[in-house]
Amino acid sequence: MTGSDASPSAPSPDPSADSSSFRLAYVPGVTPSKWVRIWNERLPDVPLTLHAVTPAEAFGALREGTADAGLVRLPVDGDDLSAIPLYTETTVVVVPRDHLFAAVEEVAADDLADELVLHPLDDTLGWERPPGRPAFERPATTADAVELVAAGVGLLVVPQSLARLHHRKDLTYRTLTDVPQSRVALSWPAADEAPDLVEEFIGIVRGRTVNSTRGRRAEEGKGRKEQKPAASGKPAKSGRPGAGSRTSGKSAARRGGASGRGAGGSGSARGGRGGKPRRKS
Repeated sequence: MTGSDASPSAPSPDPSADSSSFRLAYVPGVTPSKWVRIWNERLPDVPLTLHAVTPAEAFGALREGTADAGLVRLPVDGDDLSAIPLYTETTVVVVPRDHLFAAVEEVAADDLADELVLHPLDDTLGWERPPGRPAFERPATTADAVELVAAGVGLLVVPQSLARLHHRKDLTYRTLTDVPQSRVALSWPAADEAPDLVEEFIGIVRGRTVNSTRGRRAEEGKGRKEQKPAASGKPAKSGRPGAGSRTSGKSAARRGGASGRGAGGSGSARGGRGGKPRRKS
């Protein structure tokens, strides 16, 4: 399954899959479609397979080898995985459309003090202490929490991408300030040197162009381009008369000028036929 046909509901790929393919895991809210499109343009001979995982499954998929790399949320839970941060998401509060907060653009964390704020078990913000009043029970998933917000049970604080993912017509969201933010990163099993295809994907997510990418395939192609035939030491031939360099052209002009003076003097400079101009008698 290539990137253009990949589906989040696809089964997990076989760990023993051909090394000529690239398997990318990604957590909810992350949209890899732009990077997949660039991959398909640059490496059309290497299929990219998407593997949708929950935040709890993401690092296990990398350790077990069911994915070559993953778009995950930080922090990475161990020194055996490498990661490069990609971007930081805005944190929002999800509220019913008729809620008081729907009338403003931003909400401060302190404004939630009297609100019941749901804290799902798959929360990605890593709260030390979530704002607001806690619910008696934590919803199992973010999707469950969204349903409770729609039922008027409480409010929900999530990264903006998850609010968009679980969008409903009867709900809206507003930017929440003074709270943790979720950081998205590319992660892969730690090694002295990242595998070739991982290096290729790193170049893509970092916005490198085809010519500037540090992927080994690109470097090899660049090396082949730079191989030029050895110089023979003979001057280049030209089919046009007088097609030498500018320097040789000037030398020829000087030589021509010198011979002209020897033959006819400097008459061209004086305007006469040669020698000094004659006096009128």
